[in-house]
Amino acid sequence: MTTTIAYVEDQEETRQSYAEQLRREGFEVVAYATKEDAIAGFRQQLPDLALLDVAHEGDRDAGYRVCTELRRISSEVPIIFLTHRHGEIDRISGLRLGADDYISKDASLEYIVIRIETLIRRLEAVRAASALEPTGHVPDDGLRLDDTYSTVFWRGTRVDLPLTHFWILRELCRNPGEVRSHRELMKAASIVVEPNTIAAHVKSIRQTFTRLDPHFECIRTERGRGYRWVPR
Repeated sequence: MTTTIAYVEDQEETRQSYAEQLRREGFEVVAYATKEDAIAGFRQQLPDLALLDVAHEGDRDAGYRVCTELRRISSEVPIIFLTHRHGEIDRISGLRLGADDYISKDASLEYIVIRIETLIRRLEAVRAASALEPTGHVPDDGLRLDDTYSTVFWRGTRVDLPLTHFWILRELCRNPGEVRSHRELMKAASIVVEPNTIAAHVKSIRQTFTRLDPHFECIRTERGRGYRWVPR
């Protein structure tokens, strides 16, 4: 089955170039020039993966707005930012909004394709498991993770997390109280990123839980070592 990628980029030459290259790699590409067209398209038909630029002419944060809206529609669809804006603040902002990856346009096409394929394989594994009976574990009396559907519940309320955040949280909860290093969390989430990027993902997970429970403090930072889950 062909993977459908939604590519949102306002610069016509860039949009056509990447779309053509990705099609040559075997992907189906639906290209959008504006955030409005992209959001309308997502509401009609979700792609298998979204590839977003951050800045559009006249709106330097257009991609962030698309990411936010797509996350409202689906917590499952993988999102990658592909942009010239690759400073740390930009990267952290994108990840906090729920993106799964953040890639500079300076990266090679081979690298971009590898990142796309990694996220798609993870999504396919989740979808394949949907025909199975739900399985999961409960690290403490407040959190439940459903491994089959990659869903999370906190004190009976569903927590909408992107897949990357689910796998990071799952790794933290496998052995409550034990420290998980940045490398272990990267491996669990099938990503290769800087420690600061893992920190941004963890911070975003914390913020998601805190919005549901202002007293949430189960994810602890162990400076220089990593993070651990501390049951309440």
